Amino acid sequence: MDERAAVPVTLPRHNPTIAYWQDPPDPEIADYLSSSQVPEIADTVIIGSGITGSFVAWNLLQSPDHGHITMLEARQACSGATGRNGGHTKAASYRSFHDNAHSLGTDAAVKIARLEYDNIKAVHAFARKYNIDCDLYSGDTVDIIYDQAQWDNSVKSIGAMKKAMPELLDTVARYEIWGKEEAREKFFVGGEECVGAITYEAGSLSAYKFVVGVLKMVVQRGGELYTNTPATKLEKGEDGMWSVQTPRGVVKAKRVVLATNGYSGFLCEKFQGKIVPLRGQITAHRPGKNQPVGGLPTTYSFIYKNGYEYMIPRPQGSKHAGDIVIGGGLVMAKDEGVEEFGATDDTTINQDISKYLTETTPRYFGSDWGDDHADGRIRQQWTGIMGYSPDGFPFVGEVPGEKNLWTAASFQGHGMVLCFLCARALVAIMGGEEETLKTWFPDAFKVSEERLKKKFAGRLHTKPLDIGTKP
Repeated sequence: MDERAAVPVTLPRHNPTIAYWQDPPDPEIADYLSSSQVPEIADTVIIGSGITGSFVAWNLLQSPDHGHITMLEARQACSGATGRNGGHTKAASYRSFHDNAHSLGTDAAVKIARLEYDNIKAVHAFARKYNIDCDLYSGDTVDIIYDQAQWDNSVKSIGAMKKAMPELLDTVARYEIWGKEEAREKFFVGGEECVGAITYEAGSLSAYKFVVGVLKMVVQRGGELYTNTPATKLEKGEDGMWSVQTPRGVVKAKRVVLATNGYSGFLCEKFQGKIVPLRGQITAHRPGKNQPVGGLPTTYSFIYKNGYEYMIPRPQGSKHAGDIVIGGGLVMAKDEGVEEFGATDDTTINQDISKYLTETTPRYFGSDWGDDHADGRIRQQWTGIMGYSPDGFPFVGEVPGEKNLWTAASFQGHGMVLCFLCARALVAIMGGEEETLKTWFPDAFKVSEERLKKKFAGRLHTKPLDIGTKP
C-alpha cells in the first residue's frame, strides 16, 4: 500500500466516464462561468464544486459580511465524487461504531454516529425546504449479510450502540435484525443464501441534482462560479495572500478552501499520501422481468467476508424508475483492488470489477430477478475518485503551518453522511466559532500535525475484526 499511497495525485482528468446522474449535464450550471476571467482578488476562493464546496459557499453566504466568494471547478460543475456516487444517504454507523469506541472512546463514537444520522436528516430537510428536485427517498434501508463473522460483529456492534445510546433507540440506534428466511421473503434476495439482514433509517437521492440546486442558489446570492477552470498551483505571498493560478488568470485570496477530496494532494503536498485517491465503480442495471411491480421497496447493501456492494432502486417518478444502481466490488479486482488506490483516472473502468458488478443482480436476487430487460441488463457504468485518510476520518480545519488554507476533505466514500455538516463546521471554525462545535462535532475529524504523520493502510471498517475482546 505504501507504493500506491505514493502515486503522485493529479488534476481531474478530461473526458471522464459519463455518470448516470450527469446524463445529460444540467444545461444552466454545468459549464457556468461568472465571467471569462477569474477576478484579480477575492476574499474566499473555494476549490471544488461538489457537496462540500457548495455548502461551504452556502454557509459563508449566510453572513452579511461574507465578502467576495469565488468557486473554481476543474471540470463541469459537480463532476467529481458527489456527481458520480451511488445515490445513498446511508450511515451504517454500526459498521464502525465498535472500532471507533475502541480507538477513541465510547463518547466520541456516539458523537460520530449522531453526526452521521443528523447529516442525513439535514440533507433531506434542506432539499425539502428549498424544493430541490433530486429524486429524494426517505425510509429504511437493508443490509444483507452473507458472512457469519460479519454477522456476529454486526450484532455485537448494534448491541453496543443500543447500550451507549438508550435515549436514541428510535433514531441513531434503531436497528432491526432479520433471520435469513425473513430476509429472503421480505427483501426478494432469492439468490445466494444469506446469514441475515439488518434494517435501519437511511435514504437516497440524486446527489448531482441536489448540489446543482444548491449551486444555482449560491450563484443567485452573489457567489461566483468558474467551471472548467482548474486551480493549477497555490502560492503564499509575502503579503499573506494566496495566489491561485488557473487557465483563466490568477486570483489572489485572503483565504482558500480545499474542497477537493481525493485530489487534494495535487495542490497541497501535505496531503500527498495522507488523502489517498481510490477509484470506485458503479453500474446502472435495467430491472429484471421478475422484479416487483413498482420497484424494490428499499435500498440495499450486500456485505460479505472482505467487502460489500451498495445498491439503490430508482424511485417511481424519477428518470429510469426501477433501475438498480449498484456499486462496489473493489475486492473482486486483482489483489483485492490495490491498483485502484492512488488512481485518479476516471476516464476508464476496471474490467474485472465491471464483470463482477454486471453479474451482481441475478446473483443476489436469484429467481426474483428473472430474465434481463429486452434492452440489456446494463444501462451505464462509470467510475469516480474518492479520498481516504490513514485513520478513516475526514480532515476538517486549517492546514497545519499554512495560515488561511482551509480544508474539508477525505470522506472515505461516505461523503453523503459527512459533507453537509463538515462544511458547516468548517465555516464555523473559519469564523472563530470553534467553541460552538464542542457538543456535536468530533475532535477526531479536525486536521492536525499528529494525524498527518499517520501511515496510510487502506480502507477501514470493511473486514470482520475480533471485536469481542474490545471494550
